[in-house]
Amino acid sequence: MIVKGFKVFSMMTSSVMPMYMVEFKLRFGDRKWYVRRLVEASSVEEAEEKAKRYAELMNRGEVKWEFSYVIGTERPLMIGEEELRKLGA
Repeated sequence: MIVKGFKVFSMMTSSVMPMYMVEFKLRFGDRKWYVRRLVEASSVEEAEEKAKRYAELMNRGEVKWEFSYVIGTERPLMIGEEELRKLGA
């Protein structure tokens, strides 16, 4: 699933693959929380495929990993002047 409302960007340089941010929902008993990971992939579809595979491989313990969504990003998980300006700070 691609989250609506987010523009899909890719971070592209001459030798670096685009980066995508993936969110997973983790469950342990009645607790749940979310984690994000960065994925190198050539497309959103490839990033989603890798993320689903990753969740499947992580499900070997007591914590259940569920794929949530993937978005493209230019500046993954960063809070900088640009992000503050966009929020009106």
